[in-house]
Amino acid sequence: MTGLDIVPVESRQDLRRFLALPRRIYAGDRFWVPPLDREVHKLLSPKNPFFDDGEAAYFLALRGGEAVGRISAQVNRRHLALHNDMTGNFGFLEAVDDQAVFDALLATAEDWLRVRGLRRAIGPYSLTINDDIGVLVSGFDSAPMALMGHSPRYYQQRLEQAGYAKAKDVLAFRLGREELGPGAVERMTRIRERFAANEHIALRLIDMKRFEEEMHLILSLYNDAWRDNWGFLPVTPKEARNLVASIKPFVRPDQVIVASVAGETIGFIAAIPDINEFFADLQGKLLPFGWAKVLWRLKFATPRGVRVILAGVKSEYRNSALSGAVMSSMLGMLVENLVRSRHQVCEISWILEDNLASIRVTRLFAKLAKTYRIYGKNLNGA
Repeated sequence: MTGLDIVPVESRQDLRRFLALPRRIYAGDRFWVPPLDREVHKLLSPKNPFFDDGEAAYFLALRGGEAVGRISAQVNRRHLALHNDMTGNFGFLEAVDDQAVFDALLATAEDWLRVRGLRRAIGPYSLTINDDIGVLVSGFDSAPMALMGHSPRYYQQRLEQAGYAKAKDVLAFRLGREELGPGAVERMTRIRERFAANEHIALRLIDMKRFEEEMHLILSLYNDAWRDNWGFLPVTPKEARNLVASIKPFVRPDQVIVASVAGETIGFIAAIPDINEFFADLQGKLLPFGWAKVLWRLKFATPRGVRVILAGVKSEYRNSALSGAVMSSMLGMLVENLVRSRHQVCEISWILEDNLASIRVTRLFAKLAKTYRIYGKNLNGA
């Protein structure tokens, strides 16, 4: 570890180095998509709703004055109040392929969490489970979809050698040209009819004229549908407002579907175009000309990919035949719409590895494409 220093991010220069480091880590990786610097700034900003009930610190690893790694450590008090598990998080983990760098960064984050009385570290979360999570452990042969992460192959080994073990895997499934090609609509119709033969399921697209109202309905359904899932953290009203404002420019009405049974709204599926395709060549910068490119692409371009970012059925119907019928019907309608829109690939992500009901339905349509792993470590040595 000679010559390696771990320093807190305290100045604007430190923050610039923190933001710039991934460009070194992923140099030559053709599948990495640089995140927009302004979006990372927003995550780190005290205005992020996370900081209403959370605390975080950021650290850089320096060798000979050069940044070779970075990490965050954070306490999410909403999570602690809900789960009472004395668990903190690390995130924003990026480092060169050097075990000493990983060990030093993780030890620094662990010490920061111990001082605050926490007994376990889970991550990477950047900053919460509703943000960028996990490290990629399979599916390195394609670019990540919108709002999903990417990481080098060696991260898995480095974390495990530092004493971390799998806490949970989250899965990304994809429908490619085979599933979205000729005959797709007919196949989807047969699957929908098989599941929903005895159910009267009404499907509709969202009303863009009532976009905020519709999205708040969807997020309330999400909070109910996901409430018993591992690590779940409900979306707060403030987070909902921020999310609605951030995704509105990208939402297409034929990619957000709401399901009702006997007049009761019980399910939804929401997808967005793969905006990574719009941003990939901007190197994280919207100025001076990036905005113009993005606006033109939003208006005229049809991205190759689409990602399902939210989906769920009310918790009272969990594991029921009706839940499967509703989900398959919504997926079927979405696929039919994507075929007509000339999209070539759709990703459904992420799904918890133990969400067997969702996986069973999804496998009828899609194939496993990527696995992201969340790691955990006890901080008391036990």
